[in-house]
Amino acid sequence: MLSYRHSFHAGNFADVIKHIILVEILEYLTQKEKPFEYIDTHSGAGLFNLKSADAKKLEEHEAGIGRISQEDFPEIDRYFEVVHSCNPSIHTNFYPGSPSIAKYFLRPQDRAWLFELHPQDYKLLSNSMKQQKKIRVACEDGLKGLDSLLPPMSRRGLVLIDPSYEIKSEYDQVVSAVEKAYKKFPTGTYAVWYPVVDRSTIDRMERKFIRSGIKNIQRFELGVSPDSSERGMTAAGMFVVNPPWTLLDKMSQLLPRLAQALGENGHKLFKCDLLSGE
Repeated sequence: MLSYRHSFHAGNFADVIKHIILVEILEYLTQKEKPFEYIDTHSGAGLFNLKSADAKKLEEHEAGIGRISQEDFPEIDRYFEVVHSCNPSIHTNFYPGSPSIAKYFLRPQDRAWLFELHPQDYKLLSNSMKQQKKIRVACEDGLKGLDSLLPPMSRRGLVLIDPSYEIKSEYDQVVSAVEKAYKKFPTGTYAVWYPVVDRSTIDRMERKFIRSGIKNIQRFELGVSPDSSERGMTAAGMFVVNPPWTLLDKMSQLLPRLAQALGENGHKLFKCDLLSGE
């Protein structure tokens, strides 16, 4: 479980879809002055050097953030704004993880709780957030830590859950964690990232969410190639509970264009739908 390092994959197509949605939700939450709390159960290192040995080994960012531009996608200018804020020059040499994206949007009245179990990534994350009094970093199991933070004092919040899923049982653990959290904090927004390596596993995860009784669940998925049992991750997506009311319409217009830009060999694969109504 602790062998996974996101530094090898930062900025890939899965990050693009995940972080676009994260930015949309955070931007929506900041439209009101009332404070909110951000909880990140699997935070990672927080910021990634795309020129590092890890990133250059696979260079997955070249087929992700490297294929899209603010000029071609002005509707997601805040996403590019966050990415650019991490780079001192016009070149994208650094890519923000979810903690850095959240930090960009947090105001003095907001708070964040970041969990990371990998000791090296925890150290990197702690160092990058040490000047942030409104952000707490813990080397703990984020799914267990989540339970102790709900409901938040502000009664407004976003929970991001994006484990590596190296262990197959994590798929079921994630659904169970969201079910438990939803009972304590039914008005919160929950964004659950998933990789499509085995489609049947994601189908089972989808059915579990639909049968859970949780209301207002939307699903957004971006694929770069058809499902296959031979080539690893072919798509990635997010289940979002209590999304902003603007999200479905925006993603329904954006995803076809993203799929065209990031798909391999002309493939244009995406899903954008409502799994459970309000």
